[in-house]
Amino acid sequence: MPADTAMLSQGRAPDFDVIVIGAGFAGVYLLHRLRTDGYRVRVIEAGSNVGGVWYWNTYPGARCDVESLQYSYSFDENIDREWQWSERYATQPEIQSYIEFVAERFDLKRDILFNTRVESAAFDSAQNLWTLQTGNDQSDDSQSVTARWVVMATGALSSSKMPEIDGKDDFAGTTFHTGHWPREGVDLAGKTVAVIGTGSSGIQAIPEIAKQAAKLLVFQRTPHFSVPAQNGPIPQEWREQWDRDRQALRTEILSTRSGVLYDYGQTSALSVSDDERQREYEERWAKGGTNFLYAYNDILRDEDANSTAADFVRQKIREIVKDPVTADRLTPIGYPIGAKRICVDTDFYATFNRPNVTLVSVLETPIERINETGIKTSDRQYDVDVLIFATGYDALTGSLTRIDIRGSDGRSLKEAWSAGPYTNLGLMTANFPNMFIVTGPGSPSVLSNMVVSIEHDANWIGDTLNHLRQIGATRIEATEASQQAWMDHVRELAEATLYYKGNSWYLGANVPGKPRVFMPYLGGVDVYQAKCAEVARNGYPGFIIDGGRVA
Repeated sequence: MPADTAMLSQGRAPDFDVIVIGAGFAGVYLLHRLRTDGYRVRVIEAGSNVGGVWYWNTYPGARCDVESLQYSYSFDENIDREWQWSERYATQPEIQSYIEFVAERFDLKRDILFNTRVESAAFDSAQNLWTLQTGNDQSDDSQSVTARWVVMATGALSSSKMPEIDGKDDFAGTTFHTGHWPREGVDLAGKTVAVIGTGSSGIQAIPEIAKQAAKLLVFQRTPHFSVPAQNGPIPQEWREQWDRDRQALRTEILSTRSGVLYDYGQTSALSVSDDERQREYEERWAKGGTNFLYAYNDILRDEDANSTAADFVRQKIREIVKDPVTADRLTPIGYPIGAKRICVDTDFYATFNRPNVTLVSVLETPIERINETGIKTSDRQYDVDVLIFATGYDALTGSLTRIDIRGSDGRSLKEAWSAGPYTNLGLMTANFPNMFIVTGPGSPSVLSNMVVSIEHDANWIGDTLNHLRQIGATRIEATEASQQAWMDHVRELAEATLYYKGNSWYLGANVPGKPRVFMPYLGGVDVYQAKCAEVARNGYPGFIIDGGRVA
């Protein structure tokens, strides 16, 4: 049945079959996939170009922590063959160029509305339609647009978060958040710069800022575990293997827990001798990347096993950082390695050996306020020219709840998720019919190779829409029982690990007042994708189709 036929049978035809919100990796692929399947699609994007998180995060040192060859689309082999990554871990500009290359190849930009934010979305149960109100950042124009289906491709890490510090607006100097770095760059030469935050973006940016600034002050609340990237040009033998065995390697990626070809250890860290374990960690440290965390199969399940890996990294920090006081302040204690997002860096710890870099422990001397000239801590005033917030994101839910989304019962998504996000499979939430989420809470998302998870979710959504079109259905939604059961499953998996022992953004702990709910699915990419396939194969149990039939 043509896409429009079923829609007209319900009354007013929508402006589009599908509206996708966001033009990052997810929105770009969804547009190609759904347009190929014959749907009228419009993508709405707040930025002036494709790229998503890679469009916005242009701060110095921004790069991916998944190897470039694997952090790429698999849906078109020609693109895979033609695009040549220059580095093992690609920089933001290269990833941005890659997404633009894909968009140009398939002439996607003609169906993307740029510089436009979705301010609200409301579902009309009588018509089975979504109505979206949009605003243009470059004018006062506001528009209303309708669609049968809405896909939230808004990204897991796209809602930047400012810290809760008094006086932020009083600072007379220049202020930036790493998630909204000026596209034209920033000249920091000769400046005294303060960076607040040593999470992933701070760990990437600080070494680069230190090379430019006359003086750099780093304000750190909680030290993070970081492992070296050991970045560099992609070895020719890797390229040749990828070109030769591409399909087999792509298939193998889908059989892994994280959607990445790591060397997954099969034994306990406690089952080998101290010497053997030390050799294993040294080899992984030298190789670089988060492959380190997969040395043994119980690092994230057993505290004693975890301590062997954590102590190894702590010792490395003390070996690299020359000043013992600074080394102690940079050494994470009190939580397991991996319970907070493990970072990948290039010379982060060594940067604190530079004479122009000073670490200020906010735990020892808390920030009292920001004032006109800089930062006032409990023991002194730090005057600075530039203030940079590397304070992260309202992860997984922030980009969704900041839009006023109203479901079939009139409640907002923010209200529905007031006790924590609830989804079935991370893909749909009850009482919000015809709204899909890409890499949403309850899916592997941020604990996986995001491009692998994005392609999976987009294909599941596309296949579901094709199924509904085939049977003449115009409505699908998750049941409350199914999402309760799924999120209970997500929680139980997390409780069997050490993740709850880290006060992390995986739990929403970085946002005051946000419910403490572990959001990513820990069962593994392989298991998750099999479960999603089973649901589709069995006629969508846990979903209601056309408002009356529980599939």
